[in-house]
Amino acid sequence: MNLSKSKYTTTWQCPKALWMKKYKPEELLIDENIKARMAAGNEVGDLAMSLFGDYIDVTEYKDDKIDLNRMIEKTNEEMKKGTQNICEASFLYNGLYCAVDILRKEEDGYSIYEVKSSTHDDKDVYFADIAYQKYVLEHCGISVINTYLVVINNEYVYDGTLKVNELFRITDVKEGVEDQYLNVEMNLKTAKKILQSDTEPDIDLDLHCNKPYRCGFWKYCSRNLSNPSVFNLYRIKFKDAISFYKEGITSYDQLEADSRIKNLTQLKQIDYELHDKGIYTDKAVISEFLDQCTYPLYFLDFETEQPVIPKYIGTKPYQQIPFQYSLHYIEKEGGELKHKEFLGISGQDPRRALAEQLCEDIPYDVCTMAYNKMFECGRIKELAKSFPDLADHLLNIERNIIDLLDPFRQGGYYCKAMGGSFSIKSVLPAMFPNDPELDYHNLEGVHNGGEAMSVYPKIQYMDEDEQKIARHNLLKYCELDTYAMVKVWRALRGE
Repeated sequence: MNLSKSKYTTTWQCPKALWMKKYKPEELLIDENIKARMAAGNEVGDLAMSLFGDYIDVTEYKDDKIDLNRMIEKTNEEMKKGTQNICEASFLYNGLYCAVDILRKEEDGYSIYEVKSSTHDDKDVYFADIAYQKYVLEHCGISVINTYLVVINNEYVYDGTLKVNELFRITDVKEGVEDQYLNVEMNLKTAKKILQSDTEPDIDLDLHCNKPYRCGFWKYCSRNLSNPSVFNLYRIKFKDAISFYKEGITSYDQLEADSRIKNLTQLKQIDYELHDKGIYTDKAVISEFLDQCTYPLYFLDFETEQPVIPKYIGTKPYQQIPFQYSLHYIEKEGGELKHKEFLGISGQDPRRALAEQLCEDIPYDVCTMAYNKMFECGRIKELAKSFPDLADHLLNIERNIIDLLDPFRQGGYYCKAMGGSFSIKSVLPAMFPNDPELDYHNLEGVHNGGEAMSVYPKIQYMDEDEQKIARHNLLKYCELDTYAMVKVWRALRGE
């Protein structure tokens, strides 16, 4: 059958996704967040190998591809030697393949340690993953006496020396694995049936499309829905959208007639989409926001990286580390638009230099604007905690930040093109359609925050010319973020 543990968990979530990966792989969409999660998983897995001291990694390559046969041979060799910790221990039973992250020899059998880059240890999909491994090993004659999940300890604080035993948290997941083990045979039969048929499975949209992960085939499987559909409604829960879908209520025409839609933003979204209304403005809401804006006026945006394994002293796993900001500012009414910026040195802790320059660039007691200010305020508070000598100035900046999102979230401005979204990436093209100056697609190399987060840590490994290009691309991307805020603010003013 040629089934791996990743294919098994795909079957566990949705058998149709397994079929799609074999017969229509070109329909799979993988966004930057998924790519980052996969990269983080590899990094975490490599580090966890040393969790119990000495180990043997049986990973083998042939012609730049994983050599499964040799890995299985090496696993057998190491088990015969009595090696206590075998990483990527590989087994094959009747077409079922798995590589155990850490196989640890005990007195009366073996323990499976499955490593995840997550901070959660209670996901059923993890238990299903381990149950599959246990099934394969036991059918290969291996006595599996314990099953453990190894996840990231999000309370761990890096002090300059990485302590692997403190970074990871180990949980005995015997009960959850036993529950999932009962379903392995049934899931394997399903997988075999799916893989042997060239007919696309008739499996409808349901909760499994979004749980435990958003399926990469969602666009394909939902292609026959009206556009927009119930799944595009502002802040609708996926389970509620699925409930409407199962009742056959998906289009905005149907939703308009349904008395269960009470959310005013959703109702406005439906109304403007169906009746092609123009721009809605609430002058009172907009005026109340604009009255908060005083000169000098600053427009601030951060870019951050989020390393799963902390690399800067005093930081935790997955902590947002600001490495860049853009700052447009206007000193007086009718004044010239000016710009300042900061971009850290890849491979070095950027926080101190960023915090110092931020304090130089933004004076005390001035009005600063951000879009969805909770993010910028959160980063500034963290910087203040890390650098007490700068805390007074940083917290003063934080207290004087106003949110450009507010007039949109409060219903001050709406048009059909926003599609029920108030993010800057939706608001900007809606207010300025077909403006190439404000089109993120026209940027080079970096077009969104996910790409910025991915590019920045890689710069340290680039040659000089590549570094210059990457830094330029990052600066232009972040600069557009704050320039976009200026344009939106001016539009609200009627300029």
